[in-house]
Amino acid sequence: MKADLDVTVDLARDLLAEQHPDLAGLPLELVANGWDNVIVRLGPRADGSQLAVRLPRREVAAPLVRHEIEWLPVLAPRLPAAVPEPVRVGVPSVALGYPWAWSVVPWVPGRRASDVPVTERRALAEPLAAFYLALHAPAPADAPHNPVRGVPLCTRDIPVRGRVERGIVPDVDRVRVLWERLVTAPAWTGRPLWLHGDPHAGNLVVSEDGTLAAVVDFGDMTSGDPATDLAAAWLVFDAAGRERFRHALADRYPAGDPVWLRARGWALSIATAMLESGPENAWVHAMGTRALAEVLREDRAVTPRRIGQSGANG
Repeated sequence: MKADLDVTVDLARDLLAEQHPDLAGLPLELVANGWDNVIVRLGPRADGSQLAVRLPRREVAAPLVRHEIEWLPVLAPRLPAAVPEPVRVGVPSVALGYPWAWSVVPWVPGRRASDVPVTERRALAEPLAAFYLALHAPAPADAPHNPVRGVPLCTRDIPVRGRVERGIVPDVDRVRVLWERLVTAPAWTGRPLWLHGDPHAGNLVVSEDGTLAAVVDFGDMTSGDPATDLAAAWLVFDAAGRERFRHALADRYPAGDPVWLRARGWALSIATAMLESGPENAWVHAMGTRALAEVLREDRAVTPRRIGQSGANG
């Protein structure tokens, strides 16, 4: 996707020199040039630690970075894994022609879970469940609103059907039949809960010993139906990992709760959206292909035991 602004390492250094000059002399390395943001690794510092400069490259992403700057310091203290809580905050620079807020966050060493074999990701099931249990607390009225996450699953009906009709989705008939079943699952009736909003394997950092080191990219953070985050059951895990993940969440989200029907629907929606990724984001397309296969592998949806009582524990 075309950037609104070319964000370079030189620009990152100039912004640091202007606003955080004590950091400007550290080595800089471009490590990610995503749809919305550029990530530049900064350091190491004298103590050996490293930082990352997170800079929006598209106007649509600018409010998302502001959400992280505002809310991650509130959420981080109660979360059991590292998150990109800003250690420095940057502001727009007229002199440098950079119009958006930006941040400096801790750099967490490790691998993206999307680069880890799915069988090895099973070890993330319990720690990721614990992360969501800690995160999924009632959100305040002024929590960020996201029109495509945490909202009723039925709002994704037109986009999902559009992807099917455009021919970018394999197993068209199976996808269509399954989606028609899942999209009618009972809606969330509980209070809006804090959500990460983008629960795929590319947003999990795995440490050298295979444990969960960090959950990153809170740009889609919002409040609403926890089913959006629980889509990780299919977006991150295989069947064995999914069973462990769901078991670890069973006290809050029992097996018969319709939240799991909606979660599977969210996984289908997000997976098909990933299939729209072009060659420059081949790893995202690969995640979508694998996740959709996991969604389709469960041919029989779970039948809720308590129709209409979704969110009773929320």
